[in-house]
Amino acid sequence: MVRIQVREPRGTSQAFSVARTMFQAQQLLEVQTPGRGLHEITKQVAAFVHEAGVRSGQVTIFCKHTSASLLIQENADPSAGHDLLAWLERLAPDGDPHYTHTAEGSDDMPAHLRSAVTRTSEVIPIVDGALGLGTWQGVFLAEHRTHAHRRVLILHVVGSL
Repeated sequence: MVRIQVREPRGTSQAFSVARTMFQAQQLLEVQTPGRGLHEITKQVAAFVHEAGVRSGQVTIFCKHTSASLLIQENADPSAGHDLLAWLERLAPDGDPHYTHTAEGSDDMPAHLRSAVTRTSEVIPIVDGALGLGTWQGVFLAEHRTHAHRRVLILHVVGSL
């Protein structure tokens, strides 16, 4: 039970109670990537929200890796993703001789740097039982390594039914 105090414009007040059913759920989402690139996961996240039955709330997506990240990005025109990847390549090029962390190859440190300037988690509002994304927005896992990887994401939804 949540107690809310409302103040009227003239200084009078009214008190009322709101009963809400709060719900939480978690799920692991495994994404097999073929290598570097953007891999859209909007449908999988939307399906999790739908199955949870939350009408209003939020979903948090967390990436459990330091060489991959999450992005909310345009999903209508693939050139936006290509340009973003090209910018990340210029920002953190593979094989830079200044890198000392190269234990797993020439793409190792650049992957960590690319992850550092993007995000490891995203929070999306849930509105009327659906992801509150804009018209051209999609959720992407950004794989920063050149080889295939199995990435694990934690999806956590909280809200009212």
